[in-house]
Amino acid sequence: STLIMSSLRERALRLLARREHARAELARKLSAHSESDEELETLLDELSAQRLLSDERYAEMRINARGARFGNARLTYELRSQGVSEELIGAALEECDDELSRAREVFMQKFANCGEIHDSAQRARQTRFLMNRGFSGETIRRLLRGDFEEDE
Repeated sequence: STLIMSSLRERALRLLARREHARAELARKLSAHSESDEELETLLDELSAQRLLSDERYAEMRINARGARFGNARLTYELRSQGVSEELIGAALEECDDELSRAREVFMQKFANCGEIHDSAQRARQTRFLMNRGFSGETIRRLLRGDFEEDE
């Protein structure tokens, strides 16, 4: 059992060396290689205690990597699906740029050379694009209205 535990630990460390993982994600990847749920939980607890495994760091890494392209709804969904708590998701989102300025960046990259044509078909296409990226309806409305002022 000690041999299996050490190979399980080595496998976990190899995965963590490549990139941050959420606890639930790492558990999923390692479960087929562990003898029992208790063994896996013990390892995950050890890695967390040694600060090698951190849902908080994982959330920050994901938002830093994907925040420039996606809205809060999409980022929240992705983190939630990896088992990150609502509390950690909220804290990580507070640290990144506000959603409106990120939406404006994405919009400008995609539609910069569309000129000033504002027909309803183009507006609908722009709205769908931003919605698919996970930006909120309020953010999209403000962006398309040209309302870039921050709420007081």
